[in-house]
Amino acid sequence: MEVAFWRAVLAWGFFGVHALATRAVRLRLHDLPMVLLFAITGVTLFYGSYQMAIRAGGAAVAAVLLYTAPAWVAVLARFAFRELFTPTKILALALTLVGVVCVAWGGGTVQGTLPALAFGLSAGFCYSLYYIFGKFFSTRYTSPNLFFYLLPIGALTLLPWVEFTAKSPTAWGALFCIAALSTYGAYFCYYKGVRYLEASRAAIAATLEPVIAAVVAFFWWGEAFSFTGYAGSAMILAAVLLMVLDRRVG
Repeated sequence: MEVAFWRAVLAWGFFGVHALATRAVRLRLHDLPMVLLFAITGVTLFYGSYQMAIRAGGAAVAAVLLYTAPAWVAVLARFAFRELFTPTKILALALTLVGVVCVAWGGGTVQGTLPALAFGLSAGFCYSLYYIFGKFFSTRYTSPNLFFYLLPIGALTLLPWVEFTAKSPTAWGALFCIAALSTYGAYFCYYKGVRYLEASRAAIAATLEPVIAAVVAFFWWGEAFSFTGYAGSAMILAAVLLMVLDRRVG
């Protein structure tokens, strides 16, 4: 939980500098309830459950379970934005879900334990709300403007569950990388892209992430899937390619 807390605090520094430099610090009062809800689900619950999923099952399992998000997005976006279920989108969603199941229960040196599955699926649901809230806010605020308010709220609501410990320079370096690359850089790029894509298409295209995470986890920590797990990763990649190449959606 301390990792989740520092991720929010340090990323707030990057977004804060960007927001102040571009003078993008306004917030409409009537948007405050939605901002508070987004902060609690998208920072407090998402960051916390994702870190707990990593602790319970490893980085590879947590990253793959995170990408149940496209399934949640496709359902939520149907009601929130009236996005249609095209045949290609349905096939891509099916491949994504089957791929996630294969990775979670495929065996190998990584294990889809019940706590890992529970936290991973919770993270996936919270992550799906980024696409829904992101689409809602994309025409109202820039990402630095929006996260200038989201991150401190999320950090404060994480604080009661944080136990602070001494950290080495390497640990601080890792925290800064998470904040700079995996939070500030990733969110900034995503919210630029979501202006031009359907929420569900953006969500499915982003499922390339767990495949990369699985590869990195193998080389850094020796986390390996079985053949079934790797087949599931291939299905996820196939779903990404389907959505990217299909010109009939988005």
